[in-house]
Amino acid sequence: MEAAQGTVAAVSCNDTYAFTKPVRDEIVLIAGVGVKGDVHAGVHVKHRGRVRADPTQPNFRQVHLIQQELFAEVGAKGYAVAAGNLGENVTTSGIDLLGLPVGTILRFGPPAAGGSAGAEGAAGAEGSAGAERVAGAERVAGAEGAAGAEGDGEPRDEGDGGSLGEGDPGALKAVLEVAARAKLDRETAASAVAIAAAAAGDSGDDRRPAVVLAGLRNPCGQINGFREGLLKEVIGRDADGNVVRKAGVMAVVLRGGSIRPGDAVTAELPPLPHAPLERV
Repeated sequence: MEAAQGTVAAVSCNDTYAFTKPVRDEIVLIAGVGVKGDVHAGVHVKHRGRVRADPTQPNFRQVHLIQQELFAEVGAKGYAVAAGNLGENVTTSGIDLLGLPVGTILRFGPPAAGGSAGAEGAAGAEGSAGAERVAGAERVAGAEGAAGAEGDGEPRDEGDGGSLGEGDPGALKAVLEVAARAKLDRETAASAVAIAAAAAGDSGDDRRPAVVLAGLRNPCGQINGFREGLLKEVIGRDADGNVVRKAGVMAVVLRGGSIRPGDAVTAELPPLPHAPLERV
């Protein structure tokens, strides 16, 4: 069920560990792995604080998305923030990322004409440029993409060679197997269930690049290193004392392919009952 639609405002990636990520003309998603060439891609956790705590954890933070509207909100309070500054891979506009339930599938680009599957359908919807993007994505070997994604000289995760074009439960098999072996907290365990359900429920007919929402980014003190005092603007408490996190959402890649600024972002909600996103 398609719930909402927005637009990709910017895309970013970085092959080295840094708080910010340079804006790019295009990023390429690799199914089950993350953003090609990005230091946070892989099936095991890549964020350094998480690695130090427990390197056996699954990487449910393969792709970081932030709503562009946050920049205007903090800008009104004197904090200058632009796309990629907070380390996100995809900056969106016009879609309430934080309000989506866990297990939501986000698809990028226009649907194929008549809902048909395959590269031919995608080419028909996107024109010759779209066909070139699909063909180019299919030519990239998953194993090579995953090796490049490590970016820090570390050995490649076993099972990181997901094909760019996969869109079945097998695309997320490796990261879900890591989750099954690891000792998970309640929030991560709930994310694993929702991710597995989304992958199993996806027919694979829609060839658009897609991610599954795993949870909320849990912002840390590094944000104050970027802009002093900004942390309190992206994490706080509501009137009932509940923690509110605004620094975007984290996702795993269901189907690979390229994403560019201007692409449509379409949200497909999971079956009811919906569970809200929690920190992951």
